[in-house]
Amino acid sequence: MAKSKHTRITLITATFGAVLALFAAPTAASAAIPDGGIDLGTATAYGVLAGSTVTNTGPTTITGDVGLSPGHAVTGFPPGIVNGVFHIADAEAIQAKLDLITAYNQAAGLAPTSSGLGNLGGLSLVPGVYSGNSLSLTGTLTLEGTAASVWVFQSANTLTTASSSNIVINGGATGCNVFWQVGSSATFGTATAFAGTVMAQQSITANTGATFAGRLLAQNAAVTLDSNVITRPSGCDVNSPAVTSPAPTDATVGTPYSFRVVATGTPTPTYSITAGALPAGLSLDSVTGVISGTPTTAGTATFTVTAANGVTPAVDSVYTITTAAAVPAAAIVPAPTLPDTGAEALPAVALGAAFALIGVAMITRRRARRH
Repeated sequence: MAKSKHTRITLITATFGAVLALFAAPTAASAAIPDGGIDLGTATAYGVLAGSTVTNTGPTTITGDVGLSPGHAVTGFPPGIVNGVFHIADAEAIQAKLDLITAYNQAAGLAPTSSGLGNLGGLSLVPGVYSGNSLSLTGTLTLEGTAASVWVFQSANTLTTASSSNIVINGGATGCNVFWQVGSSATFGTATAFAGTVMAQQSITANTGATFAGRLLAQNAAVTLDSNVITRPSGCDVNSPAVTSPAPTDATVGTPYSFRVVATGTPTPTYSITAGALPAGLSLDSVTGVISGTPTTAGTATFTVTAANGVTPAVDSVYTITTAAAVPAAAIVPAPTLPDTGAEALPAVALGAAFALIGVAMITRRRARRH
């Protein structure tokens, strides 16, 4: 009996402990990648942001703000050039660091599309979340996507690149939506051509001649530069489509027709018929949104135009175009004509009346002179 009681107590204790562990354990990466990528908040404005120091050697050019907090030491400007504003331990830098921490945690919390990666050289990757213990790049990494595509790379430890490594982005995608979450420090080899926003928990070191279409953001330690070019991405805002045009006008058989569906959104939306059909004789231009052609059949057509740009949600607009029958030729009354010449009668009559008036005026004038 004592053994049975002890067993029951052990089971209860183990079960209770397991339940507590479920609640106490950190939440595993489970969030889906957000539309538009990681929200950097006010850190968006920065080309370089660091915790302890920002140190530069040589003719570095930074397009974007430079921030530092809680440190105060920024050296090497000039010869370095900053096309932006310095925020050194001020309220803006403090807020940017807070927003960076939030963005870093958001990136770290995403569920990986693929895990266990190491050297990314030679890979061609579609949008997604890619993780590894330590990520590196030797050679070329190719990213294939659209302007709305997002890539997030999660490195539990370090990120390093070999000399002359590079990232190629195809399909209209840009460095706007490429993010690197680095659990320790990032080091970039000489002449590396890198893309994306690097968010390192510790330091970032860019060796001679490395270039970046993105940002170098270090939470706690230094950013060290040497004759680099850092260009903060611009035009990165994305938003889902919204239709701004009114409903289409009606049409007439045999009469050329044109109506444009207009939708806002970034990237620029494209258009498609996703339900129903246009009136016979009309077609939709997927790029411009223009419905045009010459209707061939009278009747009513109801259809759905979908405007989409890769950012959810797409917008569906249901339209109806009523096509009237052509006006019979007999119903068109031609202008009267002169039998002999075939010229229209009205201009000739008007001309004759004018001459008559002139004649009357001349006769009246002569009579006036006689009297």
